[in-house]
Amino acid sequence: MAALDWIAVDWGTSNLRAWLIGQDGAVADRRSSDQGMNRLDRAGFEPALLDLVGDALPADRAVPVVVCGMAGSRQGWAEAPYRAVPCAPPGLDAATEVATEDPRLAVRILPGIKQAQPADVMRGEETQIAGIFAARPEFDGTICLPGTHTKWVQCSAREVVSFRTYMTGEIFALLRDASVLRHSLGTEGWDAAAFDAAVSDAMSRPAPLAANLFSLRAEALLADLPPETALARLSGQLIGMELAGARAYWLGQPVIVAGNGGQAEAYARALEAQGAAVDRLDAEDITLAGLTAARAQLRKAAS
Repeated sequence: MAALDWIAVDWGTSNLRAWLIGQDGAVADRRSSDQGMNRLDRAGFEPALLDLVGDALPADRAVPVVVCGMAGSRQGWAEAPYRAVPCAPPGLDAATEVATEDPRLAVRILPGIKQAQPADVMRGEETQIAGIFAARPEFDGTICLPGTHTKWVQCSAREVVSFRTYMTGEIFALLRDASVLRHSLGTEGWDAAAFDAAVSDAMSRPAPLAANLFSLRAEALLADLPPETALARLSGQLIGMELAGARAYWLGQPVIVAGNGGQAEAYARALEAQGAAVDRLDAEDITLAGLTAARAQLRKAAS
């Protein structure tokens, strides 16, 4: 392993991810744990980080640690105040320095972004946006960041102009795991045609959504609706509703969908079916690129 230069950290609600960056600028190691913000009190953040990366820290110097995400929330390690839109993704010049007991750590937490009307906030996604700007410097358009709380972000001239958050992922998880529909939904398999039809139906006829959702249960009881088809239709109905609500963001705009796995693929597929021009980027790549851009600011300031 190359000598450790700095550590990039994405601290989410449920998980903690860290990339150990060597003096050569390459990722020497990737590490993760389930010690997300929800499992920690304020005193628990430094021990959780040391549990994850402490064995890699040199004994004779402090290692810069650049953090994005929920560690900067009011319930996190140290609150990093929001920047208001319109704004560029905030960098280390706006970061909050955290006092640590271990002298081998020099921690800075990047702030999130806020919007007054309609009220909205993001933490962590602003660093992904910075990574997208690093990968696509001339991009003007819409960024879709699928997740538990999906973000739609209008960007121009390397600034966030406006954004909206949709709780579609959380609603999907609640219906899948805690509603009467859980008895009818599969955990494996996927029916792409059923998903496509459900997206189209939800966008064209949003009013009967609640009835259409219960029909999944009824069809399973009366017509042996396959569980993978029911799951795909649930996802399609909810994403279709979201696309209808977010139409002003993506209609006629180039769209970058930044994410991993089936959820990002579902959003990209649904958008392409509506004629949107979609580019895909990897969520881990852009997160690390955004943290690296912030680290570059620190180097520039020190030189």
